[in-house]
Amino acid sequence: MAPRLTARFWVDAYLARLRLSDIPAFVTAHGDDTGGAVLVKLNTLDGKAEAFTRSFDLATGDRVWATLVSGDEAEVDDSIRKQRQFDPDLWVIEVEDRAGRHLLEAEGLE
Repeated sequence: MAPRLTARFWVDAYLARLRLSDIPAFVTAHGDDTGGAVLVKLNTLDGKAEAFTRSFDLATGDRVWATLVSGDEAEVDDSIRKQRQFDPDLWVIEVEDRAGRHLLEAEGLE
């Protein structure tokens, strides 16, 4: 079993990868450095957004990024707010890209 990365390490690596692709991203909620879960909000700057969270694929046992919620940005923000109330250790990263790029499927980030 591979060692698990800390949340902070993964977030820092993700932000660096986004910067290299000229995709703006910001930490909007700083969770627990060691074990906090990470939620990624993709803002396409047209009033729409999508939030992704890590989950397990029950068929393969792999960790995958799954859509938590998508739609109007205000609705996505409300859902994220509710998640933060439930889990104060949650990291939230907002990615802003009109083309909808988030790189979560990239090798090393999946």
